[in-house]
Amino acid sequence: MADDQRLWGYPEVAAHLGISVGATRSRKSRGSLPSPDDDSVPDRPRWKPSTFQNWRPVGQRFRSDLHCAT
Repeated sequence: MADDQRLWGYPEVAAHLGISVGATRSRKSRGSLPSPDDDSVPDRPRWKPSTFQNWRPVGQRFRSDLHCAT
């Protein structure tokens, strides 16, 4: 992984989504977040910022049933 690609933990993902860290953890446990890019440390999943570029959360005015997976 390139050094310029810093990984995000729960706080960074929460800030990006505009929700609390607790809500982010809850979404992760329900499977409502993309799979982590690094889960080598238990209970500390990490995501590349690019993972969230085209990802849309279900339930925030986004109708997943109207969009096909690419």
